[in-house]
Amino acid sequence: MAVSLDTEGFRDSLVILGAAGIVIPAFARFRISPVIGFILVGLAVGPAGLGSLAGEMPWLYHVTISDREAIQPFAELGIILLLFSIGLELSFKRLWSMRTDVFGVGAAELLGSGAIVALALYLLGQPPSGAIGLGLALALSSTALVLPMVGTQGPVGRAAFSMLLFEDLALVPIIFMLGALAPSVGAEGQQLTNLASTVMRGGATIAVMLILGRIALPHVFRQAARTKSPEVFLAASLLVVIVSSLATALVGLSPIVGALLAGILIAETEYHGEVEVMTAPFKGLALGVFLITVGMSLDLRVIIANWSVLLAAVVGVVIAKTIVTALLLRLSGARRAVALEVGVLMSSPSETTLIVLSAAAAAGLILPETAAFWQIVTAIGLTITPLLARVGHDIARRIEMGSSEEPQPLGEDGRPPAAVVIGFGRVGHMVCDMLALHNQPFLVVESDADVVADARRNNYPIVFGDVARTEMLDKLRLGHARALILTMDDPVLSVRVTKRVRGWVPDLPIIARARDTDHAAELYRAGASDVVPEALESSLQLAETALVDLGIAMGPVIASIHQRREELREEIKNAGDLDHSPRLRRMRKDEAGIV
Repeated sequence: MAVSLDTEGFRDSLVILGAAGIVIPAFARFRISPVIGFILVGLAVGPAGLGSLAGEMPWLYHVTISDREAIQPFAELGIILLLFSIGLELSFKRLWSMRTDVFGVGAAELLGSGAIVALALYLLGQPPSGAIGLGLALALSSTALVLPMVGTQGPVGRAAFSMLLFEDLALVPIIFMLGALAPSVGAEGQQLTNLASTVMRGGATIAVMLILGRIALPHVFRQAARTKSPEVFLAASLLVVIVSSLATALVGLSPIVGALLAGILIAETEYHGEVEVMTAPFKGLALGVFLITVGMSLDLRVIIANWSVLLAAVVGVVIAKTIVTALLLRLSGARRAVALEVGVLMSSPSETTLIVLSAAAAAGLILPETAAFWQIVTAIGLTITPLLARVGHDIARRIEMGSSEEPQPLGEDGRPPAAVVIGFGRVGHMVCDMLALHNQPFLVVESDADVVADARRNNYPIVFGDVARTEMLDKLRLGHARALILTMDDPVLSVRVTKRVRGWVPDLPIIARARDTDHAAELYRAGASDVVPEALESSLQLAETALVDLGIAMGPVIASIHQRREELREEIKNAGDLDHSPRLRRMRKDEAGIV
């Protein structure tokens, strides 16, 4: 049987795939978030854009999307896969450690923002029940947009995730509460009964999923892995997501709760990395479909006709949520820059705002035209979320760079002597972590402003400065330091700094990173106390691992590696001319070949 390709669904699919193929590379080329690109595509090809001209120009019928509702299920799938991928980065231990932030700060943020917005709308003439519904709807923030931009690992991502997680969990109770506020006789008791029933059934379902998931999922993915077929592994992953989402949806909870739980369960297995790689392309494409539907909900003609009112509404919601969120985070102990960045990032409404608006309109709490107005406000807020994220990050960086909490120079305020680490890249970061692990005080100097801002958000004692300038080295007062550790990846600068500091502070231990034995010898001649050549250390580490794996006892191996390291170090120190050392000449040739 022949299948007709001239259908709305097939044409819409081609438009979506074409948009993904064009938008992502084009916006990546100009370093612009593809989020904006997808929304603009939805605006352009939707019923309010070029789609409205299809009757006059029939050829547009083939490059526009005529039915927004037809692609809505794919948009919902994108949000489900997003929550699933977030779950893959979590664990039950991490969730338990976040319980105070989720149910403390998260609950306060949702209720506080909702109360402020509801009060403002009530003063503007909304009835109390309608103001409450709109306040709770607009207090929600976008999980689909915020978390992909900031992740869940840093202080900004952790704070945002804890609040977003509470909002996702609170979605169903909010919808039931709006039903209870509906102006219908005798409905309140029924709604409360339904809410209690949903909570009980949902709790039982989650408990069953937790038990079955821990028992069954390792066996399911082990069997899929044994087939050595990527298709089977992908099918198993999608099956787990869909079944989990359906299970929570059937008992009245949000499908995204099931998706998040499925991700957390898989994260407890050894297959989570492979699952994350397999599902990533589907998540990105489905999320793009969701953003296209957001753009399709915008109508430029309506926006232009009501631009002043819409602008006031968007600005009012953004300011209210920014203030509430930032103040709560500040009260909970977050740094000023982190609190402000999260506040701005979380200030726009959410995709779930559209769900709550529909529920409020269905319950008769707000008029249909009021719901339509705030749906446009929500779509505009989602569109500007990447811009708000950029603004919040820039402001936070400026706050961090001008912070009065900048560490004081050594020797002031009675501070104990500390090690000075210059450079906070991959090597410097690891050195500082080890110093902190052994309770050794240290001060970091870094010339990259973004790195300094991020390090301060993670509470590292770091100052911004360029050690290539003599006055910066003077400001550090290295005569009060216990050691100087050079980790920057600039061989010329590291030699120059070593010479300068050794001339000023003859007894200061200087430990430096070197690229190879030539660079190490030059640093020793400049006055370094100890030098660690990267190529030499990697060779010794490789030899140690190989000898242990060959069955030789760990003790003799470590002793021989240590002895060889000391021999080579002495040769490098004593080599005034590297050509006088046959072993070092051979090592230099080997390093040149490796490089």
